[in-house]
Amino acid sequence: MFAVYAESFSSDDPLSGLVVGERPAPEAPDGWATVTVRAASLNHHDLWSLRGVGLRQESLPMILGCDAAGLDEDGNEVVVHGVIGDPAWTGAEADDPGRSLLSERHQGTFADQVVVPRRNLVPKPASLSFEEAACLPTAWLTAYRMLFVQGDCKPGETVLVQGAGGGVATALIILGRAAGLRILATSRDEQKRRRALELGAHEVFESGTRLPVRVDAVMETVGRATWSHSVRSLRPGGRIVISGTTSGPDVADAGLTRIFFTQLSVIGSTMGTRGELDRLVRFLDATGTRPLVDRALPMDQARDGFAAMAQGDVFGKIVFTR
Repeated sequence: MFAVYAESFSSDDPLSGLVVGERPAPEAPDGWATVTVRAASLNHHDLWSLRGVGLRQESLPMILGCDAAGLDEDGNEVVVHGVIGDPAWTGAEADDPGRSLLSERHQGTFADQVVVPRRNLVPKPASLSFEEAACLPTAWLTAYRMLFVQGDCKPGETVLVQGAGGGVATALIILGRAAGLRILATSRDEQKRRRALELGAHEVFESGTRLPVRVDAVMETVGRATWSHSVRSLRPGGRIVISGTTSGPDVADAGLTRIFFTQLSVIGSTMGTRGELDRLVRFLDATGTRPLVDRALPMDQARDGFAAMAQGDVFGKIVFTR
């Protein structure tokens, strides 16, 4: 079958290990389903995999991709939850210490077909296109959990989104506005700040700019480049929810004195559960809120999408279609 996969790793030239070609069709174990992929979206996780982060040499070749929407064996339209848990785990998937994402231990979604545990399938409403639905399982689910589960954000609160432009950040802006939050956003890029306003941010600022108000919560995915600003921007008792460190994890000054003196909360957040994905899908269906698709490309042009992400030339989600 057709597939986009990692054949080797390179930290300096990740795309050198990317292959667009053929792989054996998957076989579904008992309790698993085969999904015919109609659309799959690109994440930074896929670039990190090509750099050898989170993917072991002995797992190669590995079909990339964490997200997909398509048809199950009975022709039902479904969204694929990409978190694969330990079958013996009985709690929430996001808390399972043995969990992995598709394309880490199990072959991913950038292919004609993908197999996943049947419990990982969420019905896709007719109101969502396959391209829109494919944006949800990683970036949009991460944003949903950050805002409403780990962040416990309530209508009327003011929330700062650092680094407007990427898939998670644009999802945070759109979901937050739809849920009645006052959204502030930052970016180094003037054009991305303008786009953030168009998406629904109430105010935008250049990265690092002192804000006119202290915020209730900060949604942090950038890390080193914005961490100090995030800490300084919070009201006493406020909270930072962090789900990524795209600029690096090491900070020169973590702001620990301010954190304990003003009693700030620092909360980690990773992906989300199958139940949360189902609630996210139903939220979009009910409100008409839609993911922002930066571009949709045929899957055989996947290299162009990877190159755009590597260069930072993205605002929203890149989707591959079949």
